[in-house]
Amino acid sequence: MTKNVETRGPLDDLLVFHQLARSLTSNLELKSILKIIMEYMDQFIDAELWALMVLDPERQELYYASPDGGPDPRLNDFRVKIGEGLGGWVAQHGETLIIPEVARDSRLAGLAQESLEKPLNIHSAIGLPIRGRKGTHGVIEIFNPQLDSQSEYSIAFLHILADYAAIAIENAQDVARAQQLTITDDVTGLFNSRHLYAELERELELSRSETRPLSLVFLDLDRFKRVNDVHGHLIGSELLGQIGKRIHSLCRATDLCFRYGGDEFVILMPSTSREAALRMAHSIHANLATTVFHIGKGLEISISASAGIATYPGDGRTVHAILGAADKRMYSVKSSGRGRVEA
Repeated sequence: MTKNVETRGPLDDLLVFHQLARSLTSNLELKSILKIIMEYMDQFIDAELWALMVLDPERQELYYASPDGGPDPRLNDFRVKIGEGLGGWVAQHGETLIIPEVARDSRLAGLAQESLEKPLNIHSAIGLPIRGRKGTHGVIEIFNPQLDSQSEYSIAFLHILADYAAIAIENAQDVARAQQLTITDDVTGLFNSRHLYAELERELELSRSETRPLSLVFLDLDRFKRVNDVHGHLIGSELLGQIGKRIHSLCRATDLCFRYGGDEFVILMPSTSREAALRMAHSIHANLATTVFHIGKGLEISISASAGIATYPGDGRTVHAILGAADKRMYSVKSSGRGRVEA
């Protein structure tokens, strides 16, 4: 099953394992790790078809990876639930599954063949889990492998590949989580102000190069100090957390939400004109004002906000100019009665 296995010696194999370990464990980016896994699979698997499936932990589904390490665009809409099909069974049980003769094995149901030029007549299959300390992260699927006298050797090599891959994936996830903590506000779960400056600079660069607008909404909660004065800071923090989630839920998938500080929030709207931003801001403002937040035991709080909008390039071409323009408009609303949106 492993390509050219009869031409290699023990030293060659040690070199391969060394290169594999170094390539995987020196990488801390998930897409690069998946690309390396697929390159080694292509080099050493002799079969009619093989695939790498990656676990989406939030949806508890497996998706197919493409040769560049990202989701396979041909199979964007094809996902396998845990427990279903060959990959789903292996992911659920965390065990290698070898089916030398398919016959009527129901675990082979669910193979995405619609993307293949010629539908595959499956007569044998192997599924190997990529399993680490924190569970299963993916599955290697092999269909119609060229089984020979070296098959046990080949399976052993794939287990080594899967073990190294699991270590590398978990390292990458740990680094990603640590990086996420540095850019996330711990009260609201939104991005923090430090990340706002970096993202705003990046989006401004894209807007300049692609000649497209960019809008920003600066939003300040009205009379929030009263909540802290009457109910205490613990209730205030809990309310801020719920407000942050509510603002995020009211925004589009392309918008970025930040807690700027205190009771101030910023919504960054890429590729959005002033008119479109004003419509979105009015919608967010109105929905937020009519939301009743349930805090603690039986406490219900409603709160309004004041908002200012600024748009690139009309209101400025730099980070500080855009933020300053939106902030100024927000304070203009504050000084003239609160509870409105100004653009």
